[in-house]
Amino acid sequence: MPLGIRIFLVYVLFVGLTGYFVLSTVMEEIRPGVRQSTEETLVDTANLLAEILRDDFKAGTLSENRWPELLKAYGERQPAATIWGLPKNQVNHRIYVTDAEGKVVLDSSGLAVGQDYSRWNDVYLTLRGQYGARSSRSVADDPNSSVMHVGAPIRDNGRIIGVVTVAKPNSSLQPYVDRTERRLLWYGAGLIGLGLLFGALLSWWLSAALRRLTGYAQAVSEGRRAELPHYRGGELEQLATAVEHMRTQLEGKAYVERYVHTLTHELKSPLAAIRGAAELLQSDMPGEQRARFVSNIDSESARMQHLIERLLNLAQVEQRHGLEEREAVPLAELANQVLDSQKARIEGKGLQVEQRIDPGLKLSGEAFLLRQALGNLLENALDFTPAGGVLRLSASRAGDQLRFSLFNQAEPIPDYALARLTERFYSLPRPDSGRKSTGLGLNFVEEVVQLHGGQMQIGNVEGGVEVTLRFPA
Repeated sequence: MPLGIRIFLVYVLFVGLTGYFVLSTVMEEIRPGVRQSTEETLVDTANLLAEILRDDFKAGTLSENRWPELLKAYGERQPAATIWGLPKNQVNHRIYVTDAEGKVVLDSSGLAVGQDYSRWNDVYLTLRGQYGARSSRSVADDPNSSVMHVGAPIRDNGRIIGVVTVAKPNSSLQPYVDRTERRLLWYGAGLIGLGLLFGALLSWWLSAALRRLTGYAQAVSEGRRAELPHYRGGELEQLATAVEHMRTQLEGKAYVERYVHTLTHELKSPLAAIRGAAELLQSDMPGEQRARFVSNIDSESARMQHLIERLLNLAQVEQRHGLEEREAVPLAELANQVLDSQKARIEGKGLQVEQRIDPGLKLSGEAFLLRQALGNLLENALDFTPAGGVLRLSASRAGDQLRFSLFNQAEPIPDYALARLTERFYSLPRPDSGRKSTGLGLNFVEEVVQLHGGQMQIGNVEGGVEVTLRFPA
């Protein structure tokens, strides 16, 4: 299972459990919280009524005054209020008054006058100077029919002479409880959803960062050119830096070992020729032979110098992972510079040069490397073009690519050699001299092209050979 999915599943488990416990705890506290707030209001109301009704209760005129009519009118009121988006169209308080023996002397519902309520806690405890409250079901089997009752004492010079009880059914509070629970569930679900989305994005970002670093390590292990992923601080940046440092150390060691072997191998032949000529020159010989051996020493020394210079140029390019600078390079001007540098050879062989590049066509890249690459291409083409042959340079833009082509009239390249032309130290004999080159020129060109994000292709076409370079436009 991918690391990102595992991280996300752990995050989902953590957020899910946390959300469940938090929501369940809060949900369990909603109903008691609402009832406690309501009970506190009932306490205030009961005590207020106890003071209002005290004088009439002492005089024994509660039932004779307008209180029964007032309480009845109160029960019939329709507030037409909207509380938290919920309509309230009736009052829910029931108010009754009991005497010192617990008998009901006044009831807003008119149902319990004369009944003995002395055994109910709201009356029983209040008459004894304690806080009297109870919650009783009006229907024994229905838990939703419970009603809260809160009593307050009616005092006469400190003596309790009666009790005022204010009652409120819990069912009147249920719509507010339900609404609060629904909103809490929606908000909780939304927060959990946002948390999971954040976790998914975090897991995706971490997985993507690790995939980029893994891709870079795989590309390096396969010998492909790759750019080191960039991270802004943190452990990922430290990891990327450590991987790059390790790559540099390992690649540098292997690179030096490989180049020592190849350089040693390639220098064996010219060194042997120089040593042999030097040994022969130590003996007496005709001047003509001596001049020939001196010429051999000179040519082999030049060959060694050329090989070393080519290796150094190739090493500089291979060790780079990106362009040091990027500018708009006019291709026509670049081609003219390369042609001018080989003007003596071109005129000496009487070649026909066709330069078909639009002066306004430009390539984004490093001018110095591009000039070296085109110079190597042209030098290679001149080696195989017969006297009086044709050289053709052209370029065009097609969609998101810029295509550069160099055609030279020549014999077809053998099929067995086509796939190896850019291989290091691989070279075909030159038609004029029969000798091979260093085999580094086309390899250098390919490295430069890849450094610019392009591709190189060499193939036989009608009448000769064509090298095509494709670059991102």
